[in-house]
Amino acid sequence: MDNAPTLSADANPGGDTAARIAAFLDAHHVMSLATCAAHGPHAANVLYARNGFALLWVSAPQTRHSAEIEANPHVAATVAPDCPNFGEICGVQISGDAHRIVGISERRLARALLEMRYPSLKRLSETLSIKRAYESAELYRLVPRRIVIIDNKRGFGHKDTLDFEAFEPGRCGPDE
Repeated sequence: MDNAPTLSADANPGGDTAARIAAFLDAHHVMSLATCAAHGPHAANVLYARNGFALLWVSAPQTRHSAEIEANPHVAATVAPDCPNFGEICGVQISGDAHRIVGISERRLARALLEMRYPSLKRLSETLSIKRAYESAELYRLVPRRIVIIDNKRGFGHKDTLDFEAFEPGRCGPDE
């Protein structure tokens, strides 16, 4: 889904929401990914790279979050720094769909973006056992439907939103 985002009614009039979200995602590295399946909700922290507003990561296919994505692609994620001062809280909330990347060219691009952002991935994969584990891991993509940036520096609970498509509120389960 490469739909251009639209600003919601609560987006700031300066029109810089997309740029602020992109800069925020570029400045951080860990996404908390929330999935949900038969055993209930689950969250996992993963390193990500950005491709437009889509987030990419590598993960073992047998992890709970990977298995749950196969069963139910509807996910949520947050990216936020640890912040001890309430007035400085800032972060993004993302809702969308995640999937395992299967196309060869898409896989190459995802791996290249991850290795460019995290050069240690390439260096670590020079050790044979780690190389095998890295090569057997799967690549995933979160395609956002909506991204909200929360920024208490702009006011208590200040939110700006990018909507990438009209989505069905409350849709959490597989093909409800």
